[in-house]
Amino acid sequence: MRTPRPRPPRWLHAWTATLYWKAAVFITVMCCLLAAVLGILVHVLVDRQTQDRARHTALAELDRSKSVYVAGDPLDRNVSVNPADLPAPLREMAVRRHERGTQLATHRGRPVMWAATPVAGGKVLALRLDYSEQAASLRGLDGAIIGSSAAAIALTLAAGLISVSRITRRLHHTARVARRISTGDLDARVNDPRARRPARAQDEAAAVATALDAMAASLQTRLHSEQRFTADVSHELRTPLAGLHSAAELLPPGRPTEMVRDRVRALRGLTEDLLEISRLDAQVESADLDIHQLGPLAERAVRATGTTTEVRIVGDDQVETDRRRLERVLGNLVANAHKHGRLPVVVIIDAPVITVRDHGDGYPAYLLDQGPQRFRSQSGGSDAGRRTGHGLGLTIAAGQAHVLGATLRFSNAPDGGAVAELHLPPSPDQVDN
Repeated sequence: MRTPRPRPPRWLHAWTATLYWKAAVFITVMCCLLAAVLGILVHVLVDRQTQDRARHTALAELDRSKSVYVAGDPLDRNVSVNPADLPAPLREMAVRRHERGTQLATHRGRPVMWAATPVAGGKVLALRLDYSEQAASLRGLDGAIIGSSAAAIALTLAAGLISVSRITRRLHHTARVARRISTGDLDARVNDPRARRPARAQDEAAAVATALDAMAASLQTRLHSEQRFTADVSHELRTPLAGLHSAAELLPPGRPTEMVRDRVRALRGLTEDLLEISRLDAQVESADLDIHQLGPLAERAVRATGTTTEVRIVGDDQVETDRRRLERVLGNLVANAHKHGRLPVVVIIDAPVITVRDHGDGYPAYLLDQGPQRFRSQSGGSDAGRRTGHGLGLTIAAGQAHVLGATLRFSNAPDGGAVAELHLPPSPDQVDN
């Protein structure tokens, strides 16, 4: 059985996923590789040149010592015949191949350069030169290479991260603006300074910012046009609908008349809902806040719907809210629960939270993911295949909740049924406490 590998911590994954971290790793790795390659090349070249000079010196000294040996004069301390510690390869070269040569080796813990040449009688004349100074110089060069490489890596990394951080800051700012636009702030713009000068070459961050600003402006223009169209159509419909309503009241009693009056009332309600949504979309609505006792206020709003709804007060308290708008939100939630759910419908008040729950099939998946959508049925389950509403009730409820500064959340209960939770902001007294 294969054992799963442990996953890295979430914070580590989030950190390593950033462009800043990736750039830092890339710059560091490339600088280290470049410094290592250049350092090795310099070390090899200098070492080779140093050894070549030492070999030439040793061979020249060996030739002089051979002349002294042939003349029968005393040899220097570093010159001897058949020394016991002469490296075997060098001895074999002189004895068997009758060639002279050099070899870098260690003598009594110190580096030396050996030079050997064959002499009469099958003997080997060997010269030993101290190589400690050259080895120390090479170690000093290695230290200088490492130090300069570390300094160069640090400077390059700092300069690279400064450049990358400027780009990442611009990208983060663009992302923040995009999130503001996604939440409905269509006036948000990046306004990248580089994008204001079209004659100047733009980098990728400026191109993204320019495209986002253009998209936001186009989206804002289209939405404003749609809002104006909706508001104008709804407003223009009010006058003929008022006349149609008056004419319907003059019709003689009967089933056809009731059907006409019912359709006129539905059309008038739809027109008023469209006007309300257009005002909410235009963000011209403001709440008339006052201190209210939440329990009695919610009970009156539920009774005003004329439905059979159970009200449970778990915890009551005062809240600062707009009574009319709160009644509108609760009325729409309760009406939606009765229209698309099943009994019993329960309203639970636990200040400052109001929960409206039915025992039907629950909210459809799209509503839980994307929120209420106008002109789309809010029903789910067995009613998903037929249109049972215009989808304006929950849309208006969500818009009015936003005006109140409240949060409206939709979910499905584990044992079945749709659940809508309205979280009202606390009263000023509770905030102070």
